[in-house]
Amino acid sequence: MEDVSDPPFRALCKKHGADLMYTEFISSEGLIRDAAKSVQKLDIYEYERPVGIQVFGSQIDSMIEATKVIEKTNPDIIDINYGCPVKKVACKGAGAGILQDIPKMVKMTAEIVKTTKLPVTVKTRLGWDDKSKFIVEVAERLQDVGIEAISIHGRTRKQMYKGEADWSLIRDVKNNPRMHIPVFGNGDVDSPEKALFCKNEYGVDGVMIGRASIGYPWIFNEIKHFLNTNRHLEGPTLKERVAVCREHLEMSVKWKGESLGIVEMRRHYGNYFRGISHFKPYRMKLVTSMDLNEIKETLYEIEENKSLFLI
Repeated sequence: MEDVSDPPFRALCKKHGADLMYTEFISSEGLIRDAAKSVQKLDIYEYERPVGIQVFGSQIDSMIEATKVIEKTNPDIIDINYGCPVKKVACKGAGAGILQDIPKMVKMTAEIVKTTKLPVTVKTRLGWDDKSKFIVEVAERLQDVGIEAISIHGRTRKQMYKGEADWSLIRDVKNNPRMHIPVFGNGDVDSPEKALFCKNEYGVDGVMIGRASIGYPWIFNEIKHFLNTNRHLEGPTLKERVAVCREHLEMSVKWKGESLGIVEMRRHYGNYFRGISHFKPYRMKLVTSMDLNEIKETLYEIEENKSLFLI
């Protein structure tokens, strides 16, 4: 969720029902070098709580020093990212790359737990590839060195985001009689029905939503309502979609500056207006324009166009 789960995005997710949120993952090397982009990612706000700051890195010493920097910003949780499959991260031994060296993964986790008084959680995957799905053992070892919750994405690093997420091993982690910390599942939960199925079928303590929330923060309240009532909340109208999209754009520009704020909003438009008839011409305007006023005018045109409707 790099360049996605920033403060503007998290504000909207919180507003629409997210219970616990994490920052974009932050490079440990960037933090200890005081790199501007990494330091900016430490920005958290009171209305977000509980909120965790997520860190990644391949060097234990650097992760320890980064943990000390993070602790000063007073998050509720420090989360270690052992799940990012992106080549530039994993091939340096960080993110999911550390799944090729489980003893190092356990040692790094233990040192971070020792360094901070804050709760430490872990986000990881089933394994590096199909031959190394050791997540049941790995989760137990991480628990034994002091983590307080684990989130597991139901794919290996080799899979990236291809194919369907396999939650069966997540269930095995949860059903391990030696496990006593919360176990959260992640991967392909994109509807209230899927969330309910995963909760009932795999027994997880919670569900982590990532890609399905991009451009659609309503998903959190929709899932919670369905879990409580077995009924669907009515989805957002076109006018509501435009209003939240506009709010997101304005917050993004305010926090990142006009140029970057405009560019990084582009990944959200497709989901904000998914299922809208005859939308393609408007989408092209939104993802190509660098003029803030022109983008706002396009959003106004979408709102006022009576021929646009949800399919």
